[in-house]
Amino acid sequence: MKGQPNEKTTRIAEEALARLSAELEAGRSDSLTNYLEAMGRFHRYSWGNVLLIHSQRPTATQVAGIHTWNDFGRTVKKGEKGIMILAPIVVKRPDAEPERDAIKPDQPYRVSGFRTAYVFDVAQTEGKALPEFAKTTGEPKDYTEKLKTFVANQGITVEYDSSIGPAQGLSSGGRIRLKPDLSHAEEFSVLVHELAHEMLHHVKDGPRPPKVVCETQAEAVAFVVCRGIGLETNNAAADYIALYNGDKNTLAESLSAIQATSTKILDQILPERSLPAPRMEAAAQRESSANQDRPSSQTLELAANAQTETRTPDIGGPDR
Repeated sequence: MKGQPNEKTTRIAEEALARLSAELEAGRSDSLTNYLEAMGRFHRYSWGNVLLIHSQRPTATQVAGIHTWNDFGRTVKKGEKGIMILAPIVVKRPDAEPERDAIKPDQPYRVSGFRTAYVFDVAQTEGKALPEFAKTTGEPKDYTEKLKTFVANQGITVEYDSSIGPAQGLSSGGRIRLKPDLSHAEEFSVLVHELAHEMLHHVKDGPRPPKVVCETQAEAVAFVVCRGIGLETNNAAADYIALYNGDKNTLAESLSAIQATSTKILDQILPERSLPAPRMEAAAQRESSANQDRPSSQTLELAANAQTETRTPDIGGPDR
């Protein structure tokens, strides 16, 4: 029956969600632990320093001082020019400030000014490889094009924009942007993640769920669809959800929405189904909205101030 998921896609979703639930229950993977430990050693820069870094090296992604890079087993390449930032000068507060000491007795040091310091982007260094976040691997083949057709049928545009880094993808209600240098498997996975945000979180249908719920739902949908077409998800989905403090319970509370969304996507891209052209699909939906089995550009009544969803590992900085 039109609008009803077939048995195959429902079974795929159930099996994939059971596996994801088990991975979340097992806790953080070794790769996530190593990744977080490494990222924790990179300083969080002030907004002013972020602007300084961007103005001097717009492509910078991970920056650190030379000593930090040496600790990672990496050295700065010969001839590379440092990126100037402002570092605070911290001095011990004089004892002759009893009033200030009474206000902040646990802070014996204060910032007396700023000095020029230099950092280097990871691309300016060489040596031991940094720990990486788990990734989806494999070859999606023609499923990426089928997915893009389905996305177009929803009235959603897909663009490639290198300026969104370090995010891998952005969803802003009717518009999805992806980094252009993703592997084929990652491109497919991120596109499904952002599509899930569009289908679940950019509609006028009650209050917006908390961030942890939004990211758990979107990544779980990506996990199910990737598994459904044969991609190897490794620990990528469980680790990503864990970064947002999501867990097995968060997943369980969203199972209905996750399964409905993932099966809707799989129904359209697996070989058993064929997709009409975007214009024909839009016309069909206008003729019979009562029989719709997926949201279109008309039914996705996006809020004018819809929040942008991003997909990037959250380590206290930008989102994924």
